[in-house]
Amino acid sequence: MTAQKGKDLLVKIADGAGFVTVAGLRSRRIAFNAETVDITHAESANRWRELLDGAGVKRAAVSGRGLFKDAATDGLMRQTFFDGAVKTYQVVIPDFGTVTGAFQISNLEFAGEHNGEVTYEVALESAGELTFTAH
Repeated sequence: MTAQKGKDLLVKIADGAGFVTVAGLRSRRIAFNAETVDITHAESANRWRELLDGAGVKRAAVSGRGLFKDAATDGLMRQTFFDGAVKTYQVVIPDFGTVTGAFQISNLEFAGEHNGEVTYEVALESAGELTFTAH
């Protein structure tokens, strides 16, 4: 895989007619995490930790930061947050694949400097099984 442009990592939200790219984002990040279940016991070889295969909770977190543009997707994201709704999102990772699934907005922040633009930060937490489609 060759180097990819950061702008090609896209976060998309379902709008009822398909998926639309969340407007104004300058930076985006997706992180996958899995909890472990420790099953170490007195007879574990040389007291090395043992983990239970396939156990624990998996989750994904998506975050982004960008410009407030008052576009349709900004309004959709705001309303989704205030409704506490779980929506379907896609994260397109260039030359890798697309992650699709249910997420809930866990954090939505707006900020502005006196001599600058209004910016926002958003954080999403997975709310169900995710699927991956390779490119």
